[in-house]
Amino acid sequence: MGVRGVGMKVLLRTAFSRPVAGAAWRIALVVGTVLNLINQGPAIYAGGEPSWMHLALNYLVPYCVASYSVATAHVRRGDTP
Repeated sequence: MGVRGVGMKVLLRTAFSRPVAGAAWRIALVVGTVLNLINQGPAIYAGGEPSWMHLALNYLVPYCVASYSVATAHVRRGDTP
């Protein structure tokens, strides 16, 4: 079953389920940390203040991408909560 035939409600419910959200946060933690080191590391090491908005977005964007990807995989397998 493809994702196109599934409603947004099912996809969102799957994306916010405990196993999918947990997996997405673990991925976002690793990717967000790497992105923050790349994007803000030199400024922080020089004693500057990090951009808190960019810091948060560097974690939020990978979380959204990972949760959508994992939820889509679950829906395609027919494994939805």
